[in-house]
Amino acid sequence: MERTTDAGGAAGDKVVSLREAVARHVRDGDTVSLEGFTHLIPTAAGHEIIRQGRRGLTVVRMTADIVVDQMLAAGCVARLVSSFVGNSSAGSLGELRRRIERADPEPLEFEEYSHYGMVCRYVAGAQRLPFHPLRSYGGSDLPLVNPGIRKVTSPYPGPDGRPEQIYVVPPVNPDVTIVHAQRADRRGNTQIWGLTGVQAEAVYAADRAVVVVEELVADEVVRADPNRTLIPAHAVDAVVVCPRGAHPSFAQGYYDRDNAFYRSWSAISADPARLRAWLEEWVYGTADHAEYVAKRGEEFWARLAVGEALSGSVDYGRRL
Repeated sequence: MERTTDAGGAAGDKVVSLREAVARHVRDGDTVSLEGFTHLIPTAAGHEIIRQGRRGLTVVRMTADIVVDQMLAAGCVARLVSSFVGNSSAGSLGELRRRIERADPEPLEFEEYSHYGMVCRYVAGAQRLPFHPLRSYGGSDLPLVNPGIRKVTSPYPGPDGRPEQIYVVPPVNPDVTIVHAQRADRRGNTQIWGLTGVQAEAVYAADRAVVVVEELVADEVVRADPNRTLIPAHAVDAVVVCPRGAHPSFAQGYYDRDNAFYRSWSAISADPARLRAWLEEWVYGTADHAEYVAKRGEEFWARLAVGEALSGSVDYGRRL
C-alpha cells in the first residue's frame, strides 16, 4: 500500500492541522478506526470529528470508551464495531447504554468481537487476507450473536488427525485510521513506546491514515532510534501535531492518565442533558484542541505532569 500524499507543500512533508486532516480524510458514511489501547487514545481527533459534524460513521475501536460515548452523543456514529465497551474500569458509558439497551434516542448497530478477534481482523485487513483463524471462540456465545464469526474446515488435520472446523473472522479495512502517538517526523515516520496496541495494523489495514502526535521531531531523532518507529512514513497520509491530544488517557513520557476525569464521566454521561452541556462547553465551545487545552489551564495540566524516566541508549553499530 503506497501513499504519496504531499499535504504540506515541501517534498514528503505531510504536516497539517487537525482541522484540515479531518476535513480531508474523514467523510460522512466512512468506516473510521480510532485506535490506542488505554494509552494514546485519539481523543482530540474524535472531538474534531464532532466539531465538523460528521454523520453516519462506522466506528471501529477495540475498546470503545469515552471518546466513542461523546461521538455517539454528538450524532456522529451509526454503527460500532468493538470488543469492549466501558469507561475504562471507572464506570459506564451512559449514551452508549441508552442507545443499545433502549434505542434512545435511536438504535445503534453494534458488532461485537473479543479483543483477540479484533486483533485478528486488523491483521487480516493489513495483510489483505480473506479471513483470519482463531481458536479462542470455542465455548463462547459470541458466534451466536455475531454472524460475522464463522467456521471453516481447515485444510490441515487437527490435533487428533481428523478434519477440523475452526472459527474465522473477516478482515477490517477502514476508510481511514486515526491514531495518537508520541512523536513523528514531517514525513510521517511515527514512534510509539510504552503500552502499544494495534496501531500499526490498524494503519496498514486502512485506505487512509492520520497520525496525531505530541511533538514533531527532526529526521535525525527518528534515525537515531529506529526500533521505536512502529508506523513508517509510506503508510501515513497526514501528520498532526496536537500536544495533550490523548487526554483523558495518557501519553507515556508526556502526561499521566486523568483518573479523576474517568471517574466523573459516569455521572456526566448518565444524564443526557448534562452530557450535551459538556459537549457544548468543551467541544463545540472550543475552536480546536489548543483552545481546549488553554481552557483547562496550566494548574490542571500540572497535576498530570510526569517525571523523567530515561531508557538509556543503544549502540546499533555501523560498517567501518
